[in-house]
Amino acid sequence: MNMETMAGVDWLHLAGAALAGAVLSVVFFGGLAWTVQRGLRSPHPARWFLTSMLARTAIVLAGLWFTAGTDWRKMLAALAGFAVARIIVIRLGTKRLGAAGLAKENRHAP
Repeated sequence: MNMETMAGVDWLHLAGAALAGAVLSVVFFGGLAWTVQRGLRSPHPARWFLTSMLARTAIVLAGLWFTAGTDWRKMLAALAGFAVARIIVIRLGTKRLGAAGLAKENRHAP
């Protein structure tokens, strides 16, 4: 048995898929932040938001398909990497906005 495989699972490929999912998450949410900045200053914000949503979604779906193919384990690892990176990106972004005095958290319903 190879050191990188245990019980028929190739952990190195799963880690690579998780890393790819994390990169896709950073691209997706970084693109969203960039779009919000541009869209709020634009005379046509709907164009920015719609185009960005389609482009970001296409990039993430293509990246997931390229990364995982038909292997459900790689897809699950990539989605887990995407979710973990999402949490990190959101927290870092909130801290950055909070330091600039722009973030206001509401922990209750209005």
